[in-house]
Amino acid sequence: MKQGTATVIKNTGKDYLLSELPVWKPFPAVIRGKMRLKGLHTTNPVAVGDIVEYEAEDEPNAVAAITKVFPRKNYIIRKSVNLSRECHIIAANLDRACLIVTLDFPETKWPFIDRFLVTCEAYKIPVTIILNKTDLYGPEFDDLKNYFIKVYGEAGYEIKETSVWKNEGIDELRHFINTGGLTLLSGVSGVGKSSLLKAIDPSLDPKISEISLSTLQGRHTTTFYEIYPVTGGGYIIDTPGIRGFGLIDMSSEEVSLYFPEMLRVMDGCRYRPCTHTHEPHCAVKEAVDRGEISPERYNSYLGMLEEETKYRQAE
Repeated sequence: MKQGTATVIKNTGKDYLLSELPVWKPFPAVIRGKMRLKGLHTTNPVAVGDIVEYEAEDEPNAVAAITKVFPRKNYIIRKSVNLSRECHIIAANLDRACLIVTLDFPETKWPFIDRFLVTCEAYKIPVTIILNKTDLYGPEFDDLKNYFIKVYGEAGYEIKETSVWKNEGIDELRHFINTGGLTLLSGVSGVGKSSLLKAIDPSLDPKISEISLSTLQGRHTTTFYEIYPVTGGGYIIDTPGIRGFGLIDMSSEEVSLYFPEMLRVMDGCRYRPCTHTHEPHCAVKEAVDRGEISPERYNSYLGMLEEETKYRQAE
């Protein structure tokens, strides 16, 4: 019987691929039935990026059995967008996350962006916003693009602009990935994750599809969560496009702590705790009135509070 420790590099739902990183030698594995639930409220108790213990028969083509999942240093988790407590771990043990967004074709909604960023803040995952498909934005998008960069830049997020078509920003992004570690690429369907991945490393062959002209939404081309080794160093997790992103394990009282621009001013609130919704002399609301916190980000915050209330009522 062979035993060892490996990283989960692909999850197809019930089957897994493991590799003893940094050695890249994938082999198949399954999860033992008794581990499937084990007190967890997730649809996938084992996620891409997890460090696991396995055992396998010492014979060719043997399928390993995952026997243990080691504690995670962090993870990205999302809740179903319907009124349920079911959630899904997107990836674990990340060194950084890159959220790929587009202003059009398709448009990435700001509430989705903010929910993703809040989750990264909550689990202490450094996150960079990649503003992709900049070649599609004519002069009519200049004001929107500049405002977007201003809002998220002032909130404290690094923003990189990329265009695969014009090969702009690709070298910088490749260098960013090559610094090592495990990087998550995520975003809604159609923002160009797979095209970016192939531009970063042409030896990789992720599936690429076009935008649906009828819905202006992306088609799911990445089916499974998967880690790719990148030429020059580092690993990337490519993920299926996400259409909704619900928060999990977060009370309404703590949501504002994960908005960096709110965290900087909330000590000035007269009443504590302050929900930053109706209280008088609220430093956050005053910052919104002064234009120091964008109304879009503040409205995203209010939406998260409303979402949490709905989930509580549904229980």
